Amino acid sequence: MNIAKFIDHTNIKKEAIEEDIKKSCEDCKKYNFRGFCVRPEWTKIAKEELKNSQTKVITLIDPPMGLSSHKERVRTAVKAKDDGSDEIDVVMNIVDLKYENYDKILDDLKEICQILPTKVIIGSGYLTDDEIKKASEIVKDAGAICVKTATEKDPLDAAELKEKAKHLKIMKESAPGLLIKASVAVRNLADTIFMIENGADIIGTSSSVEIVKEIEKFNQ
Repeated sequence: MNIAKFIDHTNIKKEAIEEDIKKSCEDCKKYNFRGFCVRPEWTKIAKEELKNSQTKVITLIDPPMGLSSHKERVRTAVKAKDDGSDEIDVVMNIVDLKYENYDKILDDLKEICQILPTKVIIGSGYLTDDEIKKASEIVKDAGAICVKTATEKDPLDAAELKEKAKHLKIMKESAPGLLIKASVAVRNLADTIFMIENGADIIGTSSSVEIVKEIEKFNQ
């Protein structure tokens, strides 16, 4: 199993500077991660740094709760495409989900999904099992390629990976045919394998280098 091909390496720190992004790009090129996820302001630089690599550039949109206006979300997605992004990870409006504004959510996501291949973050740590099911169904109906657990400020930490695993199974059952991405608090090789064994097709983590170095130690 090539673990690196499961990993979307992530650097979404608000305090990140250009040097940090370029260093992360070097790590992506060295280890051939599936993707590199950044905030919108770093998309263009990431694309330039990774232009001759196999790593996809992914732009994170509207963390942590998806509360920006539809117009702003679309504008950000269009700019991400113009800046060279290969995919976007956009947060569903979690408040709208809680208030059962399903048509509003679907209309928003449908337009965004037409711009670039889209992974939709549902914030599963904020949701009940029934809400995870509904959110996943909406993501599939919207035309996304993937449903993703969470982004920054996820209520579930590493101590609750079993709960995350349950979420993955609900997501997979509710959105058959879509990729499933597990993210936040996946910090080592054991966590990564556990998530993959429980249905994750993609792992989002900022601990990517540490994870692949664990594998290198095993292979020595």
